[in-house]
Amino acid sequence: LHCIRICLALPAVITCAIIAESKSVIYHMSSPGTLLLSQGVSLCHINSIQGTLLVTKEASPLRGNMNKYMDTLLKSSLFSGIIADDVDSILDCLGAIIKKYQKNECILMAGNTTEYIGLLLTGKAIVIQEDYWGGQSVMSAILPGHTFAESYACTPGSALDVSVYAEAASSVLFLNVQKMLTTCPVTCGRHNQMIRNLLCDLAGKNLRLGEKSKHMSQKTTRDKLLSYLSSEMHRHGSNEFDIPFSRQQLADFLSVDRSGLSTELGRMKTDGLIDFHKSHFVLKSPAQGWTDV
Repeated sequence: LHCIRICLALPAVITCAIIAESKSVIYHMSSPGTLLLSQGVSLCHINSIQGTLLVTKEASPLRGNMNKYMDTLLKSSLFSGIIADDVDSILDCLGAIIKKYQKNECILMAGNTTEYIGLLLTGKAIVIQEDYWGGQSVMSAILPGHTFAESYACTPGSALDVSVYAEAASSVLFLNVQKMLTTCPVTCGRHNQMIRNLLCDLAGKNLRLGEKSKHMSQKTTRDKLLSYLSSEMHRHGSNEFDIPFSRQQLADFLSVDRSGLSTELGRMKTDGLIDFHKSHFVLKSPAQGWTDV
């Protein structure tokens, strides 16, 4: 095992020569974390420990370790129509990177640029829009299989106006969007499928952004809640579902006061419109909420 220790401040571009393979590899690491970078049949593992980077040569961990993420990958919209046997070659083709984050660690920071689409493999993340004075607005929650940063990655040089934070210990797969949009020499069918999936994913994000605008346009807190919960019911195909937000996050998402939101939820429960426990909701028709006196 060949190791190289490099001490420098982040963000940084690290060039390290792997003597055993007679190769030079360039790593980009914009935030602390664990980075797995595929380089053909070889791969390097980088750990950030108080600004010190320990680089160790390992044997293709991406190929060996992707099985535990396979179910999440194949259920994601980005990998729709892709079979398990093709995943390894696609990840090589798209310059796949896996990074691991601790709870509350920043995944992407507003003001930076990115060339990669993120796909959450494990954990949970949140997309937040922050102003100069520290005000925050929750834009969306990211669950395993969900993607993020597609629009920014597809627009070279576009600075992010949102930040993405890990809400729990998380693993993220990053895919180079330029390699995705530039078909490989053999123009393989699976590559074309990925491009179609990306377009569908972007269209879906646009629809959800329209949904949020509809929720926000409602005049009262109750109307905003009814609009949001109705959309979630249609998305889940059931009147019983879990939402991806805590109370504070839901209040931020709908741009209402948390105490006012909690009060209105209680009133809606009393009125027989809903039932809930933490993030689990059941929507009721008026007939279900009525009781005989």
